[in-house]
Amino acid sequence: MRRPVVTVVAGMSMLLVPAVAEAAVPPVAASSSAAIAQQPSQQDRTFLRKAHQGNLAEIAGGRLAVRKGTCHAVRRIGGTLVTDHSRLDRDVRVVADRFDVRLPTEPSAEQRRQLARVARLSGSAFDRAWLRLQIKQHQEARRLGQQELRHGHAPAVKALAAKAGPVIEHHLRQLQKALAHC
Repeated sequence: MRRPVVTVVAGMSMLLVPAVAEAAVPPVAASSSAAIAQQPSQQDRTFLRKAHQGNLAEIAGGRLAVRKGTCHAVRRIGGTLVTDHSRLDRDVRVVADRFDVRLPTEPSAEQRRQLARVARLSGSAFDRAWLRLQIKQHQEARRLGQQELRHGHAPAVKALAAKAGPVIEHHLRQLQKALAHC
């Protein structure tokens, strides 16, 4: 009588070993899959680089507006851009460092050319040209963020785009309102 019970227990343990082994595999596979999913895609890397360059351009543009603006709204918005884009860029740099993404050290050549063109102006011509340039750059930043939200892979990078969206929209509203008054 003892022999059948031992055989049944031994047989059941043979069935359980593969089940236990299989149960142990998914967490390992899941953690490696999660690690792969956390790695930034080319889209994520491009977003980090372009967002950083955009922030650098907005900071430089904001400083220029504070210095050269004749319309109070231009000077005020310029200060806001420096503060907000400095904060956004700190977050971009933290995520880029985590993923070992090398960031450019200055705005793009086109961004520098556009800002230099505006910097040559003065008075109300400067104010209007500066506002138009900032509207254009913020529309581009909005498009870049929306593209990251649709096509990005790394949650940390997508979170940056999501966080920047409302800030960029707020800036756009301020800029458009100022353009009507300056």
